[in-house]
Amino acid sequence: MSELLHLLVYEYVDDMTERRAPHRDAHIALIREHQADGRCVIAGGIGVPVHGGLLAFREAADAEAFAAADPYKAAGLIVSSRVEPWAIVT
Repeated sequence: MSELLHLLVYEYVDDMTERRAPHRDAHIALIREHQADGRCVIAGGIGVPVHGGLLAFREAADAEAFAAADPYKAAGLIVSSRVEPWAIVT
């Protein structure tokens, strides 16, 4: 039987590695809060240097709530975001 997760996919601004510095601790703290209670399964940056982010949540509503509360969003560092269902088969 497959498990369904919900991927929050971010596209970041140019020069994200430098521009995220003042907001990174708060962003990571929010991820840890969502991981501690089981809402977020895994999270990380995409690319070297980072140009996007990918976070997997158990519920779509949790992914959407995270995106709304993310300090990166408030700082204008996210160019676009979307939530996609992901069926894990193995």
